[in-house]
Amino acid sequence: MSSPPIAGPPSGPVDVPPVVAAFAGGGAVTPVWRNGLGGLTFRVGDQYVKWSPATSPGPDLRVEADRLRWASPWARVPRVVGQGADEHGSWLVTEALPGWSPVDPRRPVTPEIAARAIGRGLRSLHDAAPVAGCPFDWGVPMRLAKADRRIAAGMSPAEWWPEHRGLDVERARAKLGSPPEIDRLVVCHGDACVPNTLIDDAGSFAGHVDLGSLGVADRWADLAVAAWSMDWNFGPGHDGLVYEAYGVAPDPVRIAYSRLLWDLT
Repeated sequence: MSSPPIAGPPSGPVDVPPVVAAFAGGGAVTPVWRNGLGGLTFRVGDQYVKWSPATSPGPDLRVEADRLRWASPWARVPRVVGQGADEHGSWLVTEALPGWSPVDPRRPVTPEIAARAIGRGLRSLHDAAPVAGCPFDWGVPMRLAKADRRIAAGMSPAEWWPEHRGLDVERARAKLGSPPEIDRLVVCHGDACVPNTLIDDAGSFAGHVDLGSLGVADRWADLAVAAWSMDWNFGPGHDGLVYEAYGVAPDPVRIAYSRLLWDLT
């Protein structure tokens, strides 16, 4: 049984949406990323244009624009240039940050470099962004509500990662009914997987991208998935380096809960 699709650079031809072509004004348009929900990201000069079709169930790009603007005083995130929508889809234009994704095939890095950059980058965000002033929520109650909506719509364990497919939907939801006590509330990235941390020429953390789910939650909501994503992109055996670089010992109970919650939401 296969794993859920992982986002990555597009393979094969990509149709450039008219709004992206118009934004380029005849200049070069380079498709750089495709998510699992039909969304595309293009490089246009020194900027990126993220585009989501109207039929996509992906995140609202207006929501991401709001979060990027809020986070910019405390975190290394792209500056928002523009955002809009029409009957065909929505788009978000941001300035490029220096650095590149650890999964960029043109500039491969070792798992150790990626893991340490991810851990240190998360620690910098969690320490700097003020929980008290954050208007965005990514906590367990709101995410359980999302899980319940997905369950009501007919979610199947076949959509989950293999480690959770031994559960049926009812048992999985029951396991989420008793979350562990909060360790430390922080402003979480919300999608802290390997591709969403940028690194610089020295292999150090350079910035965060794709913050459409940024919000206040326990830090393990980020940490557990960031370390888990090392398995998806580099194979097993590197997750401990993420925790080490962050400066925390692995917490098996909170890790297990956060990963199951991720799968159901």
